[in-house]
This record gives sequence, structure tokens and C-alpha cells, in this order.
Amino acid sequence: MNTDPIADYLTRVRNAIKANHRVVEIPASNLKKEITKVLFDKGYIANFKFEEVGPQGIIKVALKYHPITKIPAIRSINRISKPGLRKYAGSTNLPRVLNGLGIAIYRYQYLYRLFSHQATLQIRYPMLIQIPIKW
Repeated sequence: MNTDPIADYLTRVRNAIKANHRVVEIPASNLKKEITKVLFDKGYIANFKFEEVGPQGIIKVALKYHPITKIPAIRSINRISKPGLRKYAGSTNLPRVLNGLGIAIYRYQYLYRLFSHQATLQIRYPMLIQIPIKW
């Protein structure tokens, strides 16, 4: 029984990158599916596939590496707001990841989306979960 599904997701991706695996399998949930879609849209993973196996299903994520140097696209992935220590931010003081070279994923009204820095200036208090991904 895992009490923190986002931490489990990030740990599986982090461990697969350190072991130079091409594909990682992650137990599926709607939250993990949305995070995977954002990572794919921004080019941090090569591909993904949702498989309905059993009651929960799994997500197969193909990790992306540089074709010549074999350096992973995700160099570091960490979670800022944790269940034991929540971090909130208003729309006017959202943190920038690596001065705009990384991305931050956060929750807004039960939808997980990636918002650019300009788009979030119009939203009041959107930050519940943030995952910066560093190059």
C-alpha cells in the first residue's frame, strides 16, 4: 500500500533513469496519467502507453535519452510540496525552475496541467503540487 502515489511515480522514473532503463512501468491513476501527458507534451519522455491490466492498469513510459551521448532528458526530478509539508504560492510569486529552462507541474481545481509563467499571473492561488524537472 503506497500512501503517496506521486512520490512513487517520481521514484520509479528517477530509479529507471539511474539504471539506464528504456521503459518503466508505473501503476496507473488519473493523476499519474495527466503528469505523464504533460511530460510527453514538453518532450521529457519519448512515448507512453496506458494499458488496462487488472482493476488499476499500468502506464508504460519510454524514457528519452540523447542519441549520441546517452544523457537522459530528465537530469533531476523532485517534488516540492510534500504531504508532510505543503508549499503554496500565489499567482504573482510562482517560482521559476532553472530560470525558465525547467517546468513546474501543479494542481489547479483538480486538473493537472502545465501553465506557463505568463498564464499563471491571471490565476489566484493555483499552487498545490509542484514538480520541477531540471535539465
